[in-house]
Amino acid sequence: MTGSRISRIVVTAAIAGMVAACGDSAPSEPVPASTEVPEELQQSAPPPEVPGEEAAIGTPLEERVATIGLLNKRNNVSQDIELKPGETQRLGNVIVRLQSCERTAPWELPQETGAFVQVLVERADEADQFDRIFSGWLFKNSPALNVVEHPVYDVWVKDCAMSFPGEEA
Repeated sequence: MTGSRISRIVVTAAIAGMVAACGDSAPSEPVPASTEVPEELQQSAPPPEVPGEEAAIGTPLEERVATIGLLNKRNNVSQDIELKPGETQRLGNVIVRLQSCERTAPWELPQETGAFVQVLVERADEADQFDRIFSGWLFKNSPALNVVEHPVYDVWVKDCAMSFPGEEA
């Protein structure tokens, strides 16, 4: 056999293996949002208050809105989730919980936006059983600082809507 024929056979076998590994389980359309979060995974207490002067500067924590991006790598579907601190949302077999979100004041450099997020994914072998795959701060301008490591899902911060005194609306 010639070298090019062998390489074509190897490539064909590799592609066939990848296609077989994909299976028919990946939906071709986005999974509709479900608000049914199991009772034991509901937020039990509101996020902690920030003591001191920092609490009085800018939008109060309970009025902030974070925009979180969620990507399903199997079907390449990306969705935006808007949450207030303390809220939890379920999208298919993923639960995203926002504890807090922050951004630096306009007069501070460097500008940064971050959110404390918890991500839970439903177990493949047990319905309504979830594993926490991530809990921590995600930063918009420094995504490599803290990464959600999961073979199917990617989660990142897109924005934290809040304002500071003196900022234009």
